[in-house]
Amino acid sequence: MPDLSQGRSGAGAQVYLAREVAGGRWVALKLLELGAEPASPQWHDALERFRREATVLHQLRHPGIVELLDAGASEQGGWIALELVGGSDLVRYTRPSRLLPPPLVAGIGARVADALDHAHRHGVIHRDIKPANLLVDWTADAVKIADFGLARSGEHTQTRSGVALGSPDYMAPEQLAGGDIGPAADLYGLGATLFELLAGRRPHTADNLGALLRAVATEPAPDVAQLVPTLDRELAATVNTLLAKDAQRRPHNAAEVAARLRACGAHTGRLSRLPTP
Repeated sequence: MPDLSQGRSGAGAQVYLAREVAGGRWVALKLLELGAEPASPQWHDALERFRREATVLHQLRHPGIVELLDAGASEQGGWIALELVGGSDLVRYTRPSRLLPPPLVAGIGARVADALDHAHRHGVIHRDIKPANLLVDWTADAVKIADFGLARSGEHTQTRSGVALGSPDYMAPEQLAGGDIGPAADLYGLGATLFELLAGRRPHTADNLGALLRAVATEPAPDVAQLVPTLDRELAATVNTLLAKDAQRRPHNAAEVAARLRACGAHTGRLSRLPTP
């Protein structure tokens, strides 16, 4: 068992900085402890998501996806050892005072779309693409998708209780409805993320959850070019297309999206490095 350092809470788990006893490698150790006795359908759902994350990550090997190093299970829950990624998630760059240059946002989006293409070609839908689940390490020139706890190798999107999973601000309307979804739902999440990175606000805002759900389900997202008039027209058009309400009107091929976003970037090589805040 690795030595543990300080931990932080994850969705139903604790994530620790840990060091392998044998090799000395530092890893991110995700622990799920549910207790000795199954207590509810939610207990089973949490354990199922945790085990599914390990199973899904075992299928995926891509520089844009956090790597699974090892995993194990116990009667109380389980553990997953993951590649330790430096830097931070993208949440800090959604603040209006900290927005990244649009060409850099396009470059990041292209990297994420490349990784999604790999996942989709392996039959995996992430289902929770959002700034908090996208990690960027400027020094290592890395952008990685994290947290595959909601991912599925099929298309069904609900728990035993029938509740659709995901983050409403970034969920495609068809996912919000709890129906069958495909790659276009992940691309909607990417579009919502790019919108926020460019505009400093989310596509839909509301005073309460009910109003937010109605807005995501029925109201068209604002044209990002109206919020950012200086934005490159092709980049704005790409983001707007990703946010189409009808899944059939969105791109279904992440590789195509990656190519479009890459063409919008001023650079095609290493990401520009920014000072650490």
